[in-house]
Amino acid sequence: MGTAFAKRLIETGHDVTVWNRTAEKTASSFEAGARVASEIAEAAKADALILSLTDASAVGTVIDGLLDAGIEGRLVIDTSTLLPDETRAVADRVAKAGADFVDCPVGGTVAPALKGQLLGMAGGTDQAFARAQPILEQLCKRVEHMGPAGTGAHMKLAVNLPLVIYWKTLAEALAMLKGSGIPADKAISVIADSSGGPTVLKNRAQVVIDTLDGTDQIGTVDIETLRKDLDLALQQAANSGVSMSISEATRDAYDAAVEAGLGHFDGSSLTRYFSNR
Repeated sequence: MGTAFAKRLIETGHDVTVWNRTAEKTASSFEAGARVASEIAEAAKADALILSLTDASAVGTVIDGLLDAGIEGRLVIDTSTLLPDETRAVADRVAKAGADFVDCPVGGTVAPALKGQLLGMAGGTDQAFARAQPILEQLCKRVEHMGPAGTGAHMKLAVNLPLVIYWKTLAEALAMLKGSGIPADKAISVIADSSGGPTVLKNRAQVVIDTLDGTDQIGTVDIETLRKDLDLALQQAANSGVSMSISEATRDAYDAAVEAGLGHFDGSSLTRYFSNR
């Protein structure tokens, strides 16, 4: 996603510098016209700093480097998916360094990111959001200011949860159809056009069909990532004293799919795995 952000911002006229803890991952951004920083301190000189990282540990490590470099007066936008409390802790550190902070995890994958068609869920002060909004509007078809820091992270967990559960639900629907004689591609097409078809199925129907036909697709948001997001949602629910029995049961399915070696594949691979069992 970081590479997609860089390419989109270059396309919309921004000067972009990229830095990655794994240097070779900057090659595609460089080819698109970005400058590559050899050290995080060089990247920290930018007016706006956009983070796209795997988890709170990675975000914390990068924030350490930025704070060491000095970010007073800068704007930090974190698009990573974290727990709200983790995000608020980062926001406090950034604010103490004299910078503005916005958490804005996004809905969507690489393809919509390249077109500026993501859904942005932003948390931060009014001042910080006002600074971030013109940038985020280059990346997103819709950006909503949800409230103070951490509310963007909270909303993202709520958005992801139905999607995570859906792949297991679809598996059960297709398993129920076994013996009917209805081809998988026709079933997916009808479900996608029905009230039971979420946006992900309407947009990725062919990926799902190809997966069901036996060819697992590498996922931009893969099963391992979906399981991570499910775990975060369950942690947040526990922190809030909320019971989520369907989500708890779904986690077992993701654990089984990862153990079966499907962690790096698209969520529809979980559907194939369970509909065939």
